[in-house]
Amino acid sequence: MNTDNELILQKESAVRPIYSLTPFTLLDYPHKSACILWFAGCNMRCLYCYNPEIVFGKGIISFENAIQFLKNRKKLLDAVVFSGGECLLHKRSVSFIEEVKNMGFLVKIDTNGSQPKILKELINKKLVNYVALDFKAMPDNFEKITQSDLFIPFEKSLHLLLESEVPFEVRTTVHSDLLKKNDIQQMISYLENIGYIGNYYLQHFRNEAPTIEKLGHSFRELENENLSTEKIKVHFRG
Repeated sequence: MNTDNELILQKESAVRPIYSLTPFTLLDYPHKSACILWFAGCNMRCLYCYNPEIVFGKGIISFENAIQFLKNRKKLLDAVVFSGGECLLHKRSVSFIEEVKNMGFLVKIDTNGSQPKILKELINKKLVNYVALDFKAMPDNFEKITQSDLFIPFEKSLHLLLESEVPFEVRTTVHSDLLKKNDIQQMISYLENIGYIGNYYLQHFRNEAPTIEKLGHSFRELENENLSTEKIKVHFRG
Protein backbone atom coordinates (compact mmCIF):
# COMPACT_ATOMS: atom_id res chain seq x y z
CA MET A 1 0.00 0.00 0.00
CA ASN A 2 1.32 3.44 -0.88
CA THR A 3 1.89 6.10 1.76
CA ASP A 4 -0.39 9.11 1.76
CA ASN A 5 2.24 11.69 0.87
CA GLU A 6 4.70 9.57 -1.10
CA LEU A 7 7.71 11.10 0.70
CA ILE A 8 10.22 9.11 -1.32
CA LEU A 9 8.66 10.37 -4.56
CA GLN A 10 8.85 13.96 -3.36
CA LYS A 11 12.53 13.69 -2.44
CA GLU A 12 13.54 12.05 -5.72
CA SER A 13 11.50 14.41 -7.90
CA ALA A 14 12.13 17.66 -6.03
CA VAL A 15 14.61 18.95 -8.61
CA ARG A 16 12.98 17.62 -11.79
CA PRO A 17 9.34 16.76 -11.05
CA ILE A 18 8.00 16.81 -14.62
CA TYR A 19 8.28 13.66 -16.70
CA SER A 20 7.36 15.21 -20.06
CA LEU A 21 5.62 18.14 -21.71
CA THR A 22 3.00 18.24 -24.46
CA PRO A 23 3.57 21.64 -26.12
CA PHE A 24 0.11 22.03 -27.68
CA THR A 25 -3.36 20.56 -27.35
CA LEU A 26 -6.92 21.61 -28.17
CA LEU A 27 -8.45 18.57 -26.44
CA ASP A 28 -7.49 18.82 -22.78
CA TYR A 29 -8.93 22.18 -21.72
CA PRO A 30 -12.49 22.85 -22.90
CA HIS A 31 -12.48 25.39 -25.75
CA LYS A 32 -8.92 26.55 -25.01
CA SER A 33 -5.45 26.02 -26.43
CA ALA A 34 -3.10 24.55 -23.86
CA CYS A 35 0.06 22.66 -23.08
CA ILE A 36 0.28 19.73 -20.66
CA LEU A 37 2.85 19.21 -17.93
CA TRP A 38 3.03 15.49 -17.03
CA PHE A 39 4.24 15.08 -13.45
CA ALA A 40 6.16 11.95 -12.54
CA GLY A 41 4.88 9.61 -9.85
CA CYS A 42 1.51 8.71 -8.39
CA ASN A 43 0.14 7.41 -5.10
CA MET A 44 -2.27 5.05 -6.89
CA ARG A 45 -1.51 2.03 -9.05
CA CYS A 46 -4.68 1.77 -11.11
CA LEU A 47 -4.73 -1.58 -12.89
CA TYR A 48 -5.81 -0.02 -16.20
CA CYS A 49 -3.38 2.93 -16.06
CA TYR A 50 -1.76 3.45 -19.45
CA ASN A 51 0.84 5.89 -18.18
CA PRO A 52 3.04 3.39 -16.29
CA GLU A 53 6.19 5.11 -17.51
CA ILE A 54 4.99 8.32 -15.80
CA VAL A 55 3.73 6.60 -12.64
CA PHE A 56 6.95 4.66 -12.09
CA GLY A 57 9.34 7.05 -13.83
CA LYS A 58 11.40 9.96 -12.59
CA GLY A 59 11.05 13.52 -13.76
CA ILE A 60 13.47 15.01 -16.26
CA ILE A 61 12.15 18.59 -16.51
CA SER A 62 12.61 21.11 -13.69
CA PHE A 63 10.15 23.80 -12.64
CA GLU A 64 12.63 26.36 -13.95
CA ASN A 65 12.78 24.73 -17.38
CA ALA A 66 8.99 24.61 -17.52
CA ILE A 67 8.73 28.30 -16.61
CA GLN A 68 11.20 29.18 -19.37
CA PHE A 69 9.10 27.22 -21.87
CA LEU A 70 5.94 29.00 -20.73
CA LYS A 71 7.55 32.43 -21.01
CA ASN A 72 7.97 31.68 -24.71
CA ARG A 73 4.31 30.66 -25.00
CA LYS A 74 2.71 33.80 -23.55
CA LYS A 75 -0.18 34.98 -25.76
CA LEU A 76 0.24 31.81 -27.84
CA LEU A 77 -1.48 29.48 -25.37
CA ASP A 78 -4.53 30.09 -23.22
CA ALA A 79 -3.91 27.52 -20.52
CA VAL A 80 -1.58 25.09 -18.78
CA VAL A 81 -2.83 21.62 -17.82
CA PHE A 82 -1.20 19.98 -14.80
CA SER A 83 -1.48 16.22 -15.15
CA GLY A 84 0.43 13.03 -14.43
CA GLY A 85 0.79 10.80 -12.49
CA GLU A 86 -0.58 12.96 -9.72
CA CYS A 87 0.56 16.55 -10.09
CA LEU A 88 -0.48 17.65 -6.58
CA LEU A 89 1.94 15.30 -4.80
CA HIS A 90 4.92 17.56 -5.37
CA LYS A 91 6.04 19.96 -2.66
CA ARG A 92 6.33 23.04 -4.84
CA SER A 93 3.13 22.45 -6.79
CA VAL A 94 1.20 25.35 -5.20
CA SER A 95 3.96 27.93 -5.61
CA PHE A 96 4.64 26.71 -9.14
CA ILE A 97 0.96 26.92 -10.10
CA GLU A 98 0.85 30.42 -8.58
CA GLU A 99 3.77 31.45 -10.76
CA VAL A 100 2.09 30.03 -13.87
CA LYS A 101 -1.18 31.78 -13.00
CA ASN A 102 0.64 35.09 -12.52
CA MET A 103 2.02 34.72 -16.05
CA GLY A 104 -1.53 35.07 -17.33
CA PHE A 105 -2.37 31.43 -18.09
CA LEU A 106 -5.54 29.65 -17.15
CA VAL A 107 -4.82 26.59 -15.00
CA LYS A 108 -6.45 23.17 -15.24
CA ILE A 109 -5.71 20.39 -12.77
CA ASP A 110 -6.11 16.69 -13.59
CA THR A 111 -6.25 14.92 -10.23
CA ASN A 112 -7.18 11.65 -8.57
CA GLY A 113 -8.48 13.68 -5.62
CA SER A 114 -6.03 12.24 -3.10
CA GLN A 115 -4.69 15.63 -1.98
CA PRO A 116 -7.70 17.63 -0.67
CA LYS A 117 -5.54 19.94 1.47
CA ILE A 118 -3.54 21.06 -1.56
CA LEU A 119 -6.68 21.37 -3.65
CA LYS A 120 -8.31 23.49 -0.93
CA GLU A 121 -5.31 25.82 -0.88
CA LEU A 122 -5.45 26.23 -4.66
CA ILE A 123 -9.18 26.99 -4.50
CA ASN A 124 -8.83 29.45 -1.62
CA LYS A 125 -6.02 31.28 -3.42
CA LYS A 126 -8.03 31.30 -6.66
CA LEU A 127 -5.20 29.58 -8.52
CA VAL A 128 -7.22 27.03 -10.46
CA ASN A 129 -9.71 27.65 -13.27
CA TYR A 130 -10.85 24.12 -14.06
CA VAL A 131 -10.50 20.67 -12.49
CA ALA A 132 -10.90 17.21 -13.96
CA LEU A 133 -11.52 14.81 -11.06
CA ASP A 134 -11.01 11.09 -11.57
CA PHE A 135 -13.75 9.00 -9.93
CA LYS A 136 -12.14 5.56 -9.89
CA ALA A 137 -14.84 3.46 -8.24
CA MET A 138 -17.10 3.13 -5.22
CA PRO A 139 -15.44 1.94 -1.96
CA ASP A 140 -16.19 -1.74 -2.66
CA ASN A 141 -14.03 -1.67 -5.81
CA PHE A 142 -11.76 1.28 -5.09
CA GLU A 143 -8.92 -0.56 -3.38
CA LYS A 144 -8.86 -3.37 -5.94
CA ILE A 145 -8.74 -0.98 -8.91
CA THR A 146 -6.39 1.67 -7.48
CA GLN A 147 -4.28 -0.48 -5.14
CA SER A 148 -4.76 2.27 -2.56
CA ASP A 149 -7.03 3.20 0.35
CA LEU A 150 -7.58 6.79 -0.78
CA PHE A 151 -11.36 6.90 -1.31
CA ILE A 152 -11.98 9.18 1.68
CA PRO A 153 -9.47 11.85 0.47
CA PHE A 154 -11.10 11.61 -2.98
CA GLU A 155 -14.50 12.17 -1.38
CA LYS A 156 -13.18 15.22 0.49
CA SER A 157 -11.88 16.67 -2.78
CA LEU A 158 -15.23 16.11 -4.46
CA HIS A 159 -17.05 17.91 -1.64
CA LEU A 160 -14.55 20.78 -1.84
CA LEU A 161 -15.29 21.22 -5.53
CA LEU A 162 -19.04 21.03 -4.98
CA GLU A 163 -18.78 23.79 -2.39
CA SER A 164 -16.55 25.97 -4.56
CA GLU A 165 -17.24 28.06 -7.64
CA VAL A 166 -14.51 26.34 -9.67
CA PRO A 167 -15.83 24.65 -12.84
CA PHE A 168 -15.03 20.94 -12.78
CA GLU A 169 -15.85 17.66 -14.40
CA VAL A 170 -16.03 14.13 -13.05
CA ARG A 171 -14.66 11.32 -15.18
CA THR A 172 -14.18 7.56 -14.94
CA THR A 173 -12.02 5.20 -16.99
CA VAL A 174 -13.99 2.04 -17.76
CA HIS A 175 -12.56 -1.41 -18.34
CA SER A 176 -15.35 -3.93 -18.82
CA ASP A 177 -13.63 -6.49 -16.56
CA LEU A 178 -13.41 -3.99 -13.68
CA LEU A 179 -16.56 -1.87 -13.88
CA LYS A 180 -19.95 -3.23 -14.92
CA LYS A 181 -23.20 -1.40 -15.68
CA ASN A 182 -24.35 -1.81 -12.09
CA ASP A 183 -21.10 -0.30 -10.79
CA ILE A 184 -21.50 2.77 -13.00
CA GLN A 185 -25.15 3.15 -11.98
CA GLN A 186 -24.09 3.09 -8.32
CA MET A 187 -21.49 5.78 -9.05
CA ILE A 188 -24.09 7.93 -10.78
CA SER A 189 -26.47 7.52 -7.83
CA TYR A 190 -23.66 8.46 -5.46
CA LEU A 191 -22.95 11.64 -7.43
CA GLU A 192 -26.64 12.55 -7.45
CA ASN A 193 -27.00 11.95 -3.72
CA ILE A 194 -24.15 14.31 -2.83
CA GLY A 195 -25.54 17.05 -5.07
CA TYR A 196 -23.52 16.80 -8.28
CA ILE A 197 -25.33 18.12 -11.34
CA GLY A 198 -23.85 18.18 -14.82
CA ASN A 199 -21.68 16.07 -17.09
CA TYR A 200 -20.17 12.75 -16.17
CA TYR A 201 -17.55 11.46 -18.60
CA LEU A 202 -16.88 7.76 -19.14
CA GLN A 203 -13.54 7.16 -20.82
CA HIS A 204 -13.12 3.88 -22.65
CA PHE A 205 -10.05 1.86 -21.80
CA ARG A 206 -7.63 1.82 -24.74
CA ASN A 207 -7.01 -1.84 -25.50
CA GLU A 208 -3.73 -1.25 -27.35
CA ALA A 209 -2.02 0.65 -24.54
CA PRO A 210 0.57 -0.82 -22.14
CA THR A 211 -0.83 -0.86 -18.61
CA ILE A 212 0.30 -1.39 -15.02
CA GLU A 213 -1.59 -4.68 -14.83
CA LYS A 214 -2.05 -7.05 -17.76
CA LEU A 215 -5.77 -6.94 -18.52
CA GLY A 216 -8.01 -8.67 -21.03
CA HIS A 217 -9.87 -7.00 -23.87
CA SER A 218 -12.30 -4.31 -22.74
CA PHE A 219 -15.69 -4.23 -24.47
CA ARG A 220 -17.68 -1.06 -25.05
CA GLU A 221 -21.03 -2.49 -24.00
CA LEU A 222 -22.07 0.52 -21.93
CA GLU A 223 -22.39 2.76 -25.00
CA ASN A 224 -25.63 0.90 -25.79
CA GLU A 225 -27.10 1.79 -22.40
CA ASN A 226 -28.99 4.94 -21.48
CA LEU A 227 -27.18 5.86 -18.26
CA SER A 228 -28.08 9.55 -18.07
CA THR A 229 -30.50 10.84 -15.44
CA GLU A 230 -32.40 14.12 -15.03
CA LYS A 231 -29.45 15.64 -13.17
CA ILE A 232 -26.45 13.91 -14.72
CA LYS A 233 -25.66 13.63 -18.41
CA VAL A 234 -23.35 10.73 -19.23
CA HIS A 235 -20.90 11.23 -22.12
CA PHE A 236 -18.52 8.68 -23.62
CA ARG A 237 -14.97 9.56 -24.62
CA GLY A 238 -12.46 7.60 -26.62
